[in-house]
Amino acid sequence: MKKSFDVVVIGTGEAGSAVATRCQAAGRNVAIVDSRPYGGTCGLRGCDPKKVLVGAAEIIDRKRRMEGRGVAGDVRIDWPELIRFKSTFTDPFPQQTEELFVKEGVETFHGRARFRDERSIEVGKDVLDGDHLVVAAGAWPRKLGIPGEEHLTRSDQFLDLQELPRRIVFVGGGYIAFEFGHIAARAGATVTILQRGDRPLKRFDPDLVARLLQRTHDVGIDVRTHTKVTGIEGAPGNFRVTAATDSGSEVFEADMVVHAAGRAPEMDDLDLSSAGVEFDRHGIRVNDHLQSVSNPAVYAAGDAANSGGLPETPLAQYEGGIVADNLLDSNQHTADYRGMASVVYSIPALGAVGMSEQEARAKGLNFDVKQADTSGWYSARRVAEPASMYKVLIEKGSGRILGAHLLGPEADEFANVFALAIRSDIRADALRQTLFVYPTQASNMAWMV
Repeated sequence: MKKSFDVVVIGTGEAGSAVATRCQAAGRNVAIVDSRPYGGTCGLRGCDPKKVLVGAAEIIDRKRRMEGRGVAGDVRIDWPELIRFKSTFTDPFPQQTEELFVKEGVETFHGRARFRDERSIEVGKDVLDGDHLVVAAGAWPRKLGIPGEEHLTRSDQFLDLQELPRRIVFVGGGYIAFEFGHIAARAGATVTILQRGDRPLKRFDPDLVARLLQRTHDVGIDVRTHTKVTGIEGAPGNFRVTAATDSGSEVFEADMVVHAAGRAPEMDDLDLSSAGVEFDRHGIRVNDHLQSVSNPAVYAAGDAANSGGLPETPLAQYEGGIVADNLLDSNQHTADYRGMASVVYSIPALGAVGMSEQEARAKGLNFDVKQADTSGWYSARRVAEPASMYKVLIEKGSGRILGAHLLGPEADEFANVFALAIRSDIRADALRQTLFVYPTQASNMAWMV
């Protein structure tokens, strides 16, 4: 069946949902398509369910840190029960999401989308014509090109495990490896992380990463750098992971092997070339308005767009809003990526906001670096957290906050304060004079800037 719409959106995550609901509310006739359960990565396969598991792991870790400091007794993670609790968040979400679209008048479709030409897509037996089409299909584990990669467990599959394997190897040293690895270790698994390069978590400050690595080692996680996985063989419960190292070849045995080597835009089967849409491995090539540089009828947002933004949920939602505004207002809006924050939900959390030292120097900026190990500060000592540090970049003369790098208790919430400061151009002097609630992490800010 052939149907025509003002806007056709591919993907029901944060970016696609923002476009569809805002355009429909403005009187446009909108369709939305997804091949998987409605709701996107964050609500179903990423941020939200992951943070439920992190919360349980934090309880275990905090209890262990506080032993001998007034806390006693046994506590453990009941993995099947934890997954059942996680499912109370994820199981209702697809239906709730689709019902919201229907209530607002967005027409919903299920199936793989494929472009037929510059202004239409095919979904099963339906052909959807659109004055504009928006690709917000999210990301998927990137192909590694190694023998046996079909044995890899994806992060979404990990989140649905009914039993936690005893030995887990993570291929790659990014967000997934450190977040899920820290969870699994607190739940009793033996965890190994294999990183092909010289250090993991390359988006983050190397000094803070080094301290997190030490903390990671202290909880029993084996992190190997310069270790390139060359093959996986076996079956669940009996895998052999072969890796090339500086000293030769090494074999790691595991009950499960998890893909943690990065994600790529999920668009291989969209047939973008049929629509004349240019793209590369980072996504659809877009201009400042998030419009395809080669097909003005097509826009992209979130992981699908090669926009220069971080692969973060708030950014996807923000870009979805920018696309909606441009569809409704003839390309009058551009994205502002200042003060983007990113957090690894390891234990403790690792955060970054704004520029790194390398980026600030590359721009020729003149700045001071304020940094300290804060494990002896009250905010870390009261919860017995030995890994607590910060590094803040402050422009000389202006007092402008260029970047903030945080490791320790509540680093995620603290990153929000610095994101606000950078995005709203709140200078160091103003932060020093702010009367924050004490004792909180934010009350440390006067000493940090």
